[in-house]
Amino acid sequence: MTGIADTTAIAIYLKFWNLFSDIPQWVLALAALVIVLLLNLISVRVFGEMEFWFAMIKIAAICLFMAVAIFFVVTGRIVVDQPAGFANIAEHGGIFPMGFLPLVVVISGVVFAYFGIELIGTAAGETKDAEKEMPKAVNSVIWRIIVFYCGSVMLLALVLPYTAYSAGVSPFVTFFDSIGVPSAGTIMNLVVITAALSSLNAGLYSTGRTMRTMARAGTAPEMLGAFNKRGVPFGGIALNSTVVLIGVVINYLAPGKAFDIALNMTAICVVVNWAFTIVCHMRMIKAVEERPAFRMPWAPVTNWITLGFLVLIVILIAAGSWDGFLTVVASVCTVPLFVLGWYATRGQVEKRRAEHARVIAEKQESVIEV
Repeated sequence: MTGIADTTAIAIYLKFWNLFSDIPQWVLALAALVIVLLLNLISVRVFGEMEFWFAMIKIAAICLFMAVAIFFVVTGRIVVDQPAGFANIAEHGGIFPMGFLPLVVVISGVVFAYFGIELIGTAAGETKDAEKEMPKAVNSVIWRIIVFYCGSVMLLALVLPYTAYSAGVSPFVTFFDSIGVPSAGTIMNLVVITAALSSLNAGLYSTGRTMRTMARAGTAPEMLGAFNKRGVPFGGIALNSTVVLIGVVINYLAPGKAFDIALNMTAICVVVNWAFTIVCHMRMIKAVEERPAFRMPWAPVTNWITLGFLVLIVILIAAGSWDGFLTVVASVCTVPLFVLGWYATRGQVEKRRAEHARVIAEKQESVIEV
């Protein structure tokens, strides 16, 4: 679902330039999907190279923005007839200029921004010394969120009043255009497109790997676990790309609402994903005799608090707009399909699990004999 939001964002940002302004939004979204899909199917190395450079550009741009914004705030430089600083907040309605409710409603957008951090847990299964490395990884992510995400949002609020920002234009582009840096808007627009391409690129590949794991466990068709000669999980990538095509259709039918619809769809998927993670963690606490040293603080109380918060997000999405309400209703309607799918594949899962246990037991016996 993030792929739908990513392709939509790319299409919207491309219209920043007159060259693309007359091209239908759905065509731009489709072109972005096709290009990233073809590059993903070439080889794993191409995926790695793209992700490396996408990430480098994204991080460098954020660091540049933060450095420039901090300089403007500290020195009180003028930005659009007003000095940068806390006056941009205090003189334009304070922290909640439109009231507290709009801030609560946009939580779904914030949830979308955090999508993917749960992959740290997925990586734990492939980490040699997970007990040592995972605490470092988790704590580093927390600090990066505080510095880069919260820090950037805070600086955006300090350098310009909220009225200066508008939908469809990156706030970073707005800031650099406001301070009169030549071609800064173009450069930052390229950066945000790069960030969306990075997300789309990583999403296609990681979903392909997930489909591979599910196919091996028996919870997905075997064809989705297929690799090509270059080591690319093309089965899962092809399926994910097919789902992203739904976003192209949405961009065709309702280009003005496409991103909001994609945002709500993705937020629902994120909430469901995190909810299942919490439920699995609660079951693990009951099942294991000795919990690891690095654990969730105050569990299972915090588990229940987290689940309650996730339910609140779903309610806010439904109450925020008619499109959000329809998204929640459609998501609820898919629950029976997932339940039926589980019962349909449960026998195959148990069979694969038994085979896996047998192979491990045979290996252990051979080691003992040696």
